[in-house]
Amino acid sequence: MTGTRTPDNASYAGPFRALEQSQISLEPKSPKIDVFGCPASKLHKDQELRGAGIKFFRKGSDDPHLGQVSTTADDRGFLIGISQGRGHRRRIFHEHHATNHEFKEGSIYIRNLADDYRADLRGAFDFLLMEVSQPFLIELAQEHGWRGGAVDLACHAGDTDLILLRLVSVVEPLLQKSSEASPLFLDQLGTTIGIHLIERYNRATNLEPASQGAALSRPQLALAVEMLSSNTAGNVRVADVAQACGLSRGYFIRGFKKATGKAPHQWILSQRVEQARGLLMKTGMSLADIALICGFADQSHFTRVFSASTGLPPGAWRRATGNAGSPARFSECEK
Repeated sequence: MTGTRTPDNASYAGPFRALEQSQISLEPKSPKIDVFGCPASKLHKDQELRGAGIKFFRKGSDDPHLGQVSTTADDRGFLIGISQGRGHRRRIFHEHHATNHEFKEGSIYIRNLADDYRADLRGAFDFLLMEVSQPFLIELAQEHGWRGGAVDLACHAGDTDLILLRLVSVVEPLLQKSSEASPLFLDQLGTTIGIHLIERYNRATNLEPASQGAALSRPQLALAVEMLSSNTAGNVRVADVAQACGLSRGYFIRGFKKATGKAPHQWILSQRVEQARGLLMKTGMSLADIALICGFADQSHFTRVFSASTGLPPGAWRRATGNAGSPARFSECEK
């Protein structure tokens, strides 16, 4: 006689197990929170660009009732925000009190990520953000000759910093098109922003300003030019060139600019433009091909840089120099 076998618990999928599984799947999921405490679902702008020691973000929300955000302390460094709009307000809770702040276009805030943060957000917002590591700031201070090791940025909210506003204005288009952001440019931008933050906001009293003198020897300048010339696409980093010259990053940038009149990234752009001029004058190559050969991200990037340097778009400059090239090869946007 054949008996009936009862399924064991591992293989049994009867109604009680199905009910248990359905109950588990129906439990509400916690909303995804970004690294700064905002619900990711409420952000209509959420872009990121990584540099050496600095991460750039664009965060924006149209929701006027965001409520409260909070983050726990960590060792990521400092967060600097620059408001791109107006009308945003926030109430920031400190250990024993709270402060109210209204942000206009260009208003900034600085907070230390080593502190717990809690704030009520009111009104839509649009911020360019920079997360700056403390080791990066300490390294910059040492490279630029400041004596002492501590860097501690003072916290601010709702103030205006026109210099910082101008520096970060170049980041917005790069966040939208990261292919145009060369490591060399991001290195230089990060260094410039970092030095400005130290000079204006550092509240540690043991740092003494550096001497501004810096000069490259002829062999150092020749080596730097050789390395930069062989990497006109901008893929070389300032730190790599400085190390090859036996210099700190900050000293190298100051010395190179003193010797050439241009910062390394500006020098590379000028070399690209000169190469493009030669191709525009002597060949009938399309603008797209010239952009690729000269290390630009694409034709639109080439056009913007060339126009800023010469005052004319590449196609108009080509015609003005008397080289009509081979018209059949030009697209409509080049004519």
